[in-house]
Amino acid sequence: MDDPFATIGFALKLAQQALRTHMDAALQQIGLTTPQYAVLTFLEVEPGASNAALARRAFVTPQTMQAILVALERAGLVSRTPHPEHGRVQQTELTASGRDALKAASGIVADVEARLRDASAPLDPRDVAAMLFRLAEALR
Repeated sequence: MDDPFATIGFALKLAQQALRTHMDAALQQIGLTTPQYAVLTFLEVEPGASNAALARRAFVTPQTMQAILVALERAGLVSRTPHPEHGRVQQTELTASGRDALKAASGIVADVEARLRDASAPLDPRDVAAMLFRLAEALR
């Protein structure tokens, strides 16, 4: 490596950091963070998801997810109830306010995604995503 700043790994980290910084700043306008958005998005697809499943989807630890869920519950965006068969497991679902917040956030995220698609031109965005998935898989 002649130039450690001209590596795939450095470029990936730079892109990831720029994405996270931009997403956090944009979502802050409606009172959300990127991990909170990830939780709301996943709960729309999988209502009742466990803390552990949500943590994996949001790329945070289970302990951090607990704090995120407490904040979302206090804000009235999610509700949590004990699992009927596993007493210590909490099932989390979106509230009506959570669905409204997700709708607003989804518009913000769509704008971010459009910027990424534009920046990837002339490459097909599906090819770019496929390559990034391959890179991630190569390191697992």
